[in-house]
Amino acid sequence: MSEELAVQTEGRQKTQVVDFSAYVKSVTPFVEGLKKWSSGIPLVLLFFAVWEALPRLGIIDPLFLPAFSTTIQTLFDLALSGKLLLHVLVSLQRAAAGFGLALLFAVPLGFLMGWYNKFERYTDLFVQSLRNVSTFALLPIFLLLLGLGESSKIAIIFYGASWQLLMNTISGVKSVDPIYIKAAKSMGVSDWELFKKVILPASIPSIVIGARLGAKIALMVVIAAEMIGAKSGLGFFIQNAQFNFMVPEMYAGILTLAILGLMVNYLLVWFEKKTTSWKGEIGSSILG
Repeated sequence: MSEELAVQTEGRQKTQVVDFSAYVKSVTPFVEGLKKWSSGIPLVLLFFAVWEALPRLGIIDPLFLPAFSTTIQTLFDLALSGKLLLHVLVSLQRAAAGFGLALLFAVPLGFLMGWYNKFERYTDLFVQSLRNVSTFALLPIFLLLLGLGESSKIAIIFYGASWQLLMNTISGVKSVDPIYIKAAKSMGVSDWELFKKVILPASIPSIVIGARLGAKIALMVVIAAEMIGAKSGLGFFIQNAQFNFMVPEMYAGILTLAILGLMVNYLLVWFEKKTTSWKGEIGSSILG
């Protein structure tokens, strides 16, 4: 009996060791990513320290640049009251709608232009002409045609975010190694299987880079659109604070916008890493 108990105890200990090792292995990428990401923290802290010092030392008038601690306190108060959260959610909803439409339009069009040379020849001149027109220059036209409602804001976000997605999708398709395509065709795969197993996986890194740039543009455009014709949203909040000389609130809104952009960027970096794990290590981030 004692021998059986000893064997069972030893088995439990081995199981615990294995489980612990598996846990350590699962969190190691996160810890390594955190270490690499944290290497940039000193520069950020230096920036905030300079921001704090400039108004406190009287180098810049605090009426025009409140101390960083004052801005953080204001941001915290706005977050607790829920006032800022409402504007953030409205802006995110608009940006997500425009960016989602851009994904649905630009990515399929990019695959068509990248894969079919004849289709690209017919469409490239028109696409390049539109792409080189500034999004902000067209904002008044969208407002005139679609009014001051949600349609004009979503439409201009869609327009601005589409081009980076389109160009990067075309680039991703064209950069697929011809050897992979020839090898797949030599095995007799259909066009759909070739797209699903070769073209799409190889294009994802380029598409995600386009998505990161497109998401950044979507956030920039939604702020501009809300500053011109809106009664809600983060852009409206920032401009309204400026007009009413609520300077700490204005800087709190700007800081919120920076945080949102950082979160979106790291979310897309994480998505890129997960969808391209077959390529091996492509970079590190805090999300592992």
